[in-house]
Amino acid sequence: MSKSGNGGNISRGRLMSSLLKEEMQRVLFRPAKQRLVEFIEIEEPTHGRHFLCVSVEKGKVVQLSIVQCQISKSSMKSGSKKSHTKRSSIQDSYRRTEMWSLQNLTLVDGRDPDVDDPCFLLHFDKVRTVTATSCSAKYAFVRALVALSDQHCQRSLNLRNFDWAYIKPTSFYSNRGDCVVLSQICFYALNLVCLSMCPVPLEV
Repeated sequence: MSKSGNGGNISRGRLMSSLLKEEMQRVLFRPAKQRLVEFIEIEEPTHGRHFLCVSVEKGKVVQLSIVQCQISKSSMKSGSKKSHTKRSSIQDSYRRTEMWSLQNLTLVDGRDPDVDDPCFLLHFDKVRTVTATSCSAKYAFVRALVALSDQHCQRSLNLRNFDWAYIKPTSFYSNRGDCVVLSQICFYALNLVCLSMCPVPLEV
């Protein structure tokens, strides 16, 4: 596949994700006076698509929830009073099947930071196993949880078995290439200084 085609697929994926977020916000979260901040699709044994969502209420309470999406059919009448027909409308139906408060989340366990593992564990009163569709989605969601915990819960989220460089990249990691170049320049400069201080034998 060409680079342009791959870029097109990424753009379409982002567009679909944005549209899905807007749809869930309109249908499910806005009526509950909540703002959907982040969501990822997860794998569940039951039928339909499932999403792990994190939302913020007006009172700054942060909630995590599992949202199930199923296709539903509804009948609509059309035509005149004497002669009317029924037509079916197919639409997505969203409902929350599980909910927790971020305040009650005691630990997020990534299981193994050295393996490309999309699974992680949310420790509430009981441990909830979550399997994302990719490891990058898993890290994106955990980064959102870390930021929301710092902002609204005034505490650092307890993490275990994550690569911290991908959770909170520091300036060292983000500018690692610049650091390497700078260290090489310093090394060469030091060599030049040492060479200039060495005595040069004179010919007799």
